[in-house]
Amino acid sequence: MSAKKLSTALQTPSEAALPLSKNSLTVLERRYLKRDSEGKVLENAVDMFRRVAESIAAAEDRLKTGNDAQALSGEFYRMMTSLEFLPNSPTLMNAGRELGQLSACFVLPIGDSMEEIFESIKQTALIHKSGGGTGFSFSRIRPANDVVMSTKGVSSGPLSFMKVFDAATETIKQGGTRRGANMGILRVDHPDVMDFIMAKRDQNVLTNFNISVGLTEAFMEAVDADGEYDIVSPRTGEALKRMPARKVFEHIVDLAWTNGEPGIIFLDRLNRDNPTPHVGEIEATNPCGEQPLLPYESCNLGSINLAKMVDEKGELDWNKLKEVVRLASRFLDNVIEVNNYPIPQIDEMTRANRKVGLGVMGWADLLILLDIPYDSAEAVQLGEKMMKFITEEARQASIELGEERGAFPNFTGSVFDKKGAKPVRNATSTTIAPTGTISIIANTSSGIEPLFAVSYVRQVLDNDILLEVHPLFEKIAKERGFYSPELMKLIAEHGTVQGIDEIPEDVRRIFVTSHDITPEDHIRMQAAFQKHTDNAVSKTVNFCNTATKEDVSTVYRLAYKKGCKGVTIYRDGSRDMQVLSVGKKEEKKDEKIVPMESHKAGKKRERPRALKGSTYQMETGCGPLYVTINEDNQGLFELFTTMGKAGGCAASQCEAIGRLVSLAWRSGVQARQAVKQMIGITCHKPAGFGDNRITSCADAVAKAIQMHMFHEEDVAHTQAGGACPECGGPVEHEGGCCVCHACGYSECA
Repeated sequence: MSAKKLSTALQTPSEAALPLSKNSLTVLERRYLKRDSEGKVLENAVDMFRRVAESIAAAEDRLKTGNDAQALSGEFYRMMTSLEFLPNSPTLMNAGRELGQLSACFVLPIGDSMEEIFESIKQTALIHKSGGGTGFSFSRIRPANDVVMSTKGVSSGPLSFMKVFDAATETIKQGGTRRGANMGILRVDHPDVMDFIMAKRDQNVLTNFNISVGLTEAFMEAVDADGEYDIVSPRTGEALKRMPARKVFEHIVDLAWTNGEPGIIFLDRLNRDNPTPHVGEIEATNPCGEQPLLPYESCNLGSINLAKMVDEKGELDWNKLKEVVRLASRFLDNVIEVNNYPIPQIDEMTRANRKVGLGVMGWADLLILLDIPYDSAEAVQLGEKMMKFITEEARQASIELGEERGAFPNFTGSVFDKKGAKPVRNATSTTIAPTGTISIIANTSSGIEPLFAVSYVRQVLDNDILLEVHPLFEKIAKERGFYSPELMKLIAEHGTVQGIDEIPEDVRRIFVTSHDITPEDHIRMQAAFQKHTDNAVSKTVNFCNTATKEDVSTVYRLAYKKGCKGVTIYRDGSRDMQVLSVGKKEEKKDEKIVPMESHKAGKKRERPRALKGSTYQMETGCGPLYVTINEDNQGLFELFTTMGKAGGCAASQCEAIGRLVSLAWRSGVQARQAVKQMIGITCHKPAGFGDNRITSCADAVAKAIQMHMFHEEDVAHTQAGGACPECGGPVEHEGGCCVCHACGYSECA
């Protein structure tokens, strides 16, 4: 590094000098910056990036590489503050701090004995406490009603133990920055597979789990041939019976169409690319499915912002991309070295294989900058070329790190060793991860997902309505003279730029969103990146609400045919509790999208003798709370509460809330104003209780009102993934997860 470059890198600009949006700074303050015991923020964004850069560069001294750690710190700092690369969230949060746990997620083994199962639960608790997510295969647990020789009793089966893991996750608070997330996998040939497929038909169970069925090549071949496949005892390895593969496949499709789960993972493909088969078999992945891991391995991830890889001529800067890939690869290998792992087994296994996952974000923004439609053959071809280049350069960087520092300890006997390849530092180099929150910090599109919206409405705490417009679209609209606040509002109401004649056709063509793109195009893009990715690709295939089960089946088969390692789908409006976010404005009166919404009036409405309504059971820290909401012919009229436990302060306070809300409604206050005043109020448990993550009795009342306002028949009118439980902003299903682009909330983090 030249003296001039080093001097520039080590300058410490003010926070205002960083290319961070207002929203980026808000997310950093809420989730990443260091605080004291009283919650006071102790650093700004500049301090955070400096803290991370210095901590990761310190590995050079620990490894005795002879490199200048201070100079490298400057390079890391420049790379992050220019938003060319960002590591996964735990690294930003914890590097250089006491916790020091820098990995996003882990896979733990689950054996078939009570001792092994509860040891895994203990290890899960330690991981979640440190801020990590966990993946498990429950396939080794004997099925329900199978014999237990030691007690002469019968097994309760894997699903019963999944519920214990789920309850443990619900109980653990993750240091106030990240909550627990789990992936549960069961092999398709397990005797309890049908119960597993149906497990989340009730959305009140396994709320802390994503679940996926592990499909085998034999199963998929039987599906294609409309044949049968073996169901195998995990205890004895014997085939117990045969089942019709297509029937099981159709059940998976049916539940995925219903509520997005289970996903599917092609187990044999994970092991086809297992670089260390002599160490073990891959049975599970991290919570979003992009990182197949052996038991006790961790994922250490980071993403390159492709939107920053365009030069002044508007062309791809391959040399710059190469430099960032090389530097980011060194950064991630250093992360493994300075990481403070939550349990010794993870420390040992992670260092033995040294897997890293360098991925990308800003893909949709890059395509816009290059004037290439996302759903075009040109985009798919570029995606494949791009990922091939990144993986080749990352592999070369790993070879050079191997020469400098030594190969990963399990290299002997690995696929690299058997092929006679040069020693490499890392068993894997690339992964396409969901980048929900770090892409918000970088002010770019998430992972390889298309845009979630061009313009959307964002509500803030002072009851103002803010219109968020994609910066590239706003820039083009102003340069070409068709920008107006009214048009931006129309786009937000319409949910897409398609069909709006005021926008030039060539602009509409490149600003396609996730719901403008066919599911088949989603899969083609995923497959293009998967072809040259060491690990896997996290992506959500979005369907419109009117999609059929056959549409889902077609996409699953296409994903298998195209070489994907797994698929996550989401059909718009298929889950309960969706409320208006992106798009549709309130319909005309005769459409009645929110028929019970009160209209402002000049005086309090009188109560009629009879009213209609509904009662909702909400789980709170004080016990079950029953919220009854009644309407008159003008809309919401009154609210009553009943505590499951009679009497006490909680019951009286809930009664007071009900009386005040009723008075407000009868006086003309709109329901959403009452919701915004109460939602998110915290009492006992910041993580929340139950499926709706109730944080207080007031929060329970607010969420009951939301449930009442948006009945199932109205769900088809909504777009995207619903409302953020923290800020009320729009939530999008992407990368196998739910992300709020307004505040950075992530369901998987």
